[in-house]
Amino acid sequence: MNGLKSLGPGLALTGIIAAVAYGLGLLFPLIGGSVFGIVIGILVNNLWRKPQNTWQGIRFCSKKVLQWAIILLGCRLSLSEVWKTGTETFAVMIVTLLLSFAAAYGFGRLLRIPPRMATLIGAGTGICGGSAIAAISPVIEAEEAEIAYSISTIFLFNIVAVLVFPALGHALGLSDAGFGLWAGTAVNDTSSVVAAGYAFSTAAGDYATIVKLTRTTMIVPIAIIMAVVVGWSKKREAAAASEGGSFSIKQVFPWFILWFLAASLLYTLGLFGEQLLQWIHLAAQFMIVVALTAVGLSADFRQMTATGVRPMILGLIVWLVVSVTGYAVGTLTGQM
Repeated sequence: MNGLKSLGPGLALTGIIAAVAYGLGLLFPLIGGSVFGIVIGILVNNLWRKPQNTWQGIRFCSKKVLQWAIILLGCRLSLSEVWKTGTETFAVMIVTLLLSFAAAYGFGRLLRIPPRMATLIGAGTGICGGSAIAAISPVIEAEEAEIAYSISTIFLFNIVAVLVFPALGHALGLSDAGFGLWAGTAVNDTSSVVAAGYAFSTAAGDYATIVKLTRTTMIVPIAIIMAVVVGWSKKREAAAASEGGSFSIKQVFPWFILWFLAASLLYTLGLFGEQLLQWIHLAAQFMIVVALTAVGLSADFRQMTATGVRPMILGLIVWLVVSVTGYAVGTLTGQM
């Protein structure tokens, strides 16, 4: 009861703002409720300052609710469909993913961007936008300001991609499947992939959506790899601080990813009815809006502005690397 009492004010504040943001997202789907949530959250926190008693509930939403939302996303991913599309697009997927992180790391060092922010930008660009950032952030223990700035960076290039990619695809003479592969690879966020794909053609939109959902599953191995790296680093720090110091990988392992896979397995086995899937999808969407609203409410705008435009420059570089590489590999493999 005491726990609920301490969480209540923050849950209420986050829920009210998230409901408004979700509604605005329905009116302006190109922007989406998640972006509205994080922007409104930032404005509320930095213009009026949230009450002190809301802190615990807001932190709960930004961490736990976010993980629950990711688990629910697994309820719409068929492991068999993911495997089929993954084998068809593996070359493009793995090359662009590796180069995304390599570019984020290399250019991030040149631009003197904090490693965690560079990692989030690399994950958001290379995997699936805000969802990847949301999944990776608790594993690498990213700060709210870093999450907020990374998502804002990804959002900017989502908008550019939706406006530019369809026309560019037609100019390049891409097939429906070719454009679907390119859009599913090089456009960051799933909603923007859908918008860009169907702006090209219905067939391209269908294939782009499958490619992006398949790419989303890369969250699992990436999160596990990063958990191992973080655990190894902390173990070394603990050993250096004290001979008796110890650190267990269990402390940072993203257990919610296993539940994500379990949900995907249940969907693959056909254990969810269509009506239930619709409710699950709506619940997952709203919970992501809630979580990212909480991230916005936790972000200090003064810290974000102090970072400057360098993360935006990094986001542009990584996005161009992924876009050009995706097109080049797709062309070389005859898939464009």
